Amino acid sequence: MDGLNGKVGTMRSDQVKKGKERAPHRSLLKACGVTDADMGKPFIAIVNSHVDVVPGHVHLDKVGECVKQYVREAGGVPLMFNTIGVDDGIAMGHAGMKYSLPSRELIADCVETMIQAHCFDGMVCIPNCDKIIPGMLMAAGRINVPAIFVSGGPMEAGRTPSGKVVDLISVFQGIGEHQQGKISDAELKELEDYACPTCGSCSGLFTANSMNCLSEALGMALPGNGTILATSDDRRELYRKAAYQILELVKRDLKPRDIMTADAFDNAMVLDLAMGGSTNTVLHLLAIAYEAGITSFDMKRMGELASQVPNICKVSPSSAYHMEDIQAAGGITTMLGEIRRGRPGLLKENCLTVTGKTIGENIDECDIRGRGEKIQTVGLSQAKRSALSFATERAAKDGAPVTAVLEKSFDPFDCIRTAEKAYSQSGGLAMLYGNLAPEGSVVKTAGVSPEMLRHEGPAVIFDSQEEACEGILGGKVKDGDVVVIRHEGPKGGPGMQEMLSPTSYIVGMGLGKTCALITDGRFSGGTAGACIGHVSPEAAAGGPIGLLEPGDIIQIDIPAGKLDVKLSDAKLSERRKKWKAPAPRYTSGWLAKYTSMATSAAQGGVLKWS
Repeated sequence: MDGLNGKVGTMRSDQVKKGKERAPHRSLLKACGVTDADMGKPFIAIVNSHVDVVPGHVHLDKVGECVKQYVREAGGVPLMFNTIGVDDGIAMGHAGMKYSLPSRELIADCVETMIQAHCFDGMVCIPNCDKIIPGMLMAAGRINVPAIFVSGGPMEAGRTPSGKVVDLISVFQGIGEHQQGKISDAELKELEDYACPTCGSCSGLFTANSMNCLSEALGMALPGNGTILATSDDRRELYRKAAYQILELVKRDLKPRDIMTADAFDNAMVLDLAMGGSTNTVLHLLAIAYEAGITSFDMKRMGELASQVPNICKVSPSSAYHMEDIQAAGGITTMLGEIRRGRPGLLKENCLTVTGKTIGENIDECDIRGRGEKIQTVGLSQAKRSALSFATERAAKDGAPVTAVLEKSFDPFDCIRTAEKAYSQSGGLAMLYGNLAPEGSVVKTAGVSPEMLRHEGPAVIFDSQEEACEGILGGKVKDGDVVVIRHEGPKGGPGMQEMLSPTSYIVGMGLGKTCALITDGRFSGGTAGACIGHVSPEAAAGGPIGLLEPGDIIQIDIPAGKLDVKLSDAKLSERRKKWKAPAPRYTSGWLAKYTSMATSAAQGGVLKWS
């Protein structure tokens, strides 16, 4: 990025607005509404991701205008552009999902292009969903221009007319339940109608919300970014703070690489492990670190941290809690505060953040438990408050103590536990290695039932997600099996499509506590169960997962960090001699280009061309 940072004492934007030779540039800017008075002010890019087809982004046009207004009030010149955005839920289950992860690279490239071509002084990034957040963070690390992230906020949980709290995962699992005759057509339609009641990123701790939360721990977003509901009035105040703060970051020349240090990535991973975030965060953190020039942050480092961090939070799909419950319990800073109290020294408290203060100082200011404050149910969404009322009425009818019902199902304070009362003393994610995953694999331990932490069973093999869905719903998977879905990695898929459908079908068909699943692909943040993804090397690159045959015995030992197949080295070597690389599934268009440059999931699935 040499030559684009301007000279000392000048603004980057001076390169397009200062001097006689820039008269044509100013003329074009004036056609866009920029005035002579604006030419001496910082140019701030409002990097929006509004699209009408994604619930997490459908409201971002209004958010963008709101942020623009506040940037102008703060003394900057706001200029907005948009990125693309794929809705993983809508793209899922067909070839469209193959474009989801590759869209991350396009977004990073597009943000770089716009910022560098127009010499912006800073940027306010407004993402909300899965690939948009890491794509923008990758761009921020790459171009290293002052930046602040403020998301559109999470969706409220849904509530059916009977009072049941539901979310998108309820619908996916409902398909399997319907297949088994456990629910009727009308009940499935009810789930469809009520699971996604508002705008915002889906209400559980899926990939979008995981990444928005990690943005706080990484230091690139203000406290509350990941948990304040999209429909909350508090969200507007967050937009105002972000808009004013970007001007301060530009003034101080505080840039992403000053913030996204190796220690900051450790902090983000500590949060990820503590809250049991999506396995996709592993893929994205590796990619962001790569763009930020951090070479010491890899899967090995993630595994080291996993053994030290207690899993103190479980949110849907791992429990009945939702993002509104985390917010009511104090948000991410309270969760980090619990880690600081329970594991002194684990957090790198001196890391700078976009607040201009350290993450330790942010925790001091915003950790409500650390300040001795009590949570209030008023912090919950309307859906959850209604569910609380429903639970109270049901308890009265059943003669059960109301407090017992609330504590069991809807106590938001219990949503963030202390380290002493953690769900487990190791993190909510784990890295597994072995002769089936020499370069590693990842599992969301927070979503695995205790009886499935260790499992051994015969492989039932599918060479695509489509085959797997058909086979699972068709009864080909039995108790004790290990489902293998391969040729779904970055190159083989291509695009490493999320596979929420097969994992949800397994749960919906009552196999969630008896079957495991391994894949060189990846999962939605909504996946729960003994589902191991990112198996590397992938099948298309000659990885051992591509050498498996039906009936091979797969051994999974999550506490020990092991993923093996009961085959000798000699047997694997014999099979490898017969192996032939599969033909690329796409030979033209963007996915063909992506296939030719995509790296292993163990490297974040980034693109390399040399």
